[in-house]
Amino acid sequence: MIDSNPPLLHHFRALSSPNPPPPNLQCQVMEECQLPLIDLSGLNSNDQKETVACAAAICTASSEWGFFQVVNHGISVELLKKMRREQELLFQTPFERKSTCGLLNNSYSWGGSTTATSPNHFSWSEAFHIPLTKVSEESCYGEFTSLREVMTEFATAMSKLARLLANILVENLRHQRDVIDDICDESTCFLRLNHYPACPISAEIFGLVPHTDSDFLTILYQDEVGGLQLMKDSKWVAVKPNQDALIVNIGDLFQAWSNDAYKSVEHKVMTNGKKERYSIAYFLCPSYDSLIGSCKEPSIYKQFTFGEYRKQVQEDVKKTGHKVGLPRFLL
Repeated sequence: MIDSNPPLLHHFRALSSPNPPPPNLQCQVMEECQLPLIDLSGLNSNDQKETVACAAAICTASSEWGFFQVVNHGISVELLKKMRREQELLFQTPFERKSTCGLLNNSYSWGGSTTATSPNHFSWSEAFHIPLTKVSEESCYGEFTSLREVMTEFATAMSKLARLLANILVENLRHQRDVIDDICDESTCFLRLNHYPACPISAEIFGLVPHTDSDFLTILYQDEVGGLQLMKDSKWVAVKPNQDALIVNIGDLFQAWSNDAYKSVEHKVMTNGKKERYSIAYFLCPSYDSLIGSCKEPSIYKQFTFGEYRKQVQEDVKKTGHKVGLPRFLL
């Protein structure tokens, strides 16, 4: 039988032999949480109070949690189901083909990072990370012709939702909504298709290592398996899956731009011993030369371009095995 999964077990054991993982791998979880749930139909209400309350709930959750869930978000259940089916077919492709044939802009990766030097830096997962500019290109898909149509529609819908939410967050801080629209377009945003194979070793292995997102905001469509955890009140909490909702989280750039009004929260994915897990993330990012300043003075952070931020993150990961992020740019 041809295996579709990457050689995760072999690589993990190779990393573990000289560097046995410490107990628990930061994996103790105190509780399961229900993220703030926001019904976006309130934004289209004829009742102005409902509209204002919905926008306020988005901003409050972004400040207090850095994460929230949305329902009635305008993306059809049919489209989400089609995208999931296409994603499963894609990851069922034999590993050798996925890793060598240049699918989806040659964006396939596994293990999380080529710089992983210990189990704590290793992610039990595989992914395709595709710029939106490549989503509609026929040459990226090979024999996966039906994936192109579905993913193009999915990317358009996620982009529309991301901009809607970003504009609400911008206006809340008394700024023009085009602040984000002016620097984020198809050439700068990404889709990431994730697959977390069942892990036969331990439930204490990362599917995705702890991190914050280096963008303005992220929208996540996940299955019912669970595994997402976030840092809340200095402890890890597990996010209860909700099949009717999409998950939204604030990225580093919004935290910097908002002068810490909104929070980019550390999160991770833990493996499941019996079930594989699928998710798709949309990342709202600016162009590399976009200057990220704070929306008010005095600023907590020095100004930086997105390109400078990405470069610093990559250098830190290469040197230390993990991301440092915004603390590098504090004044």
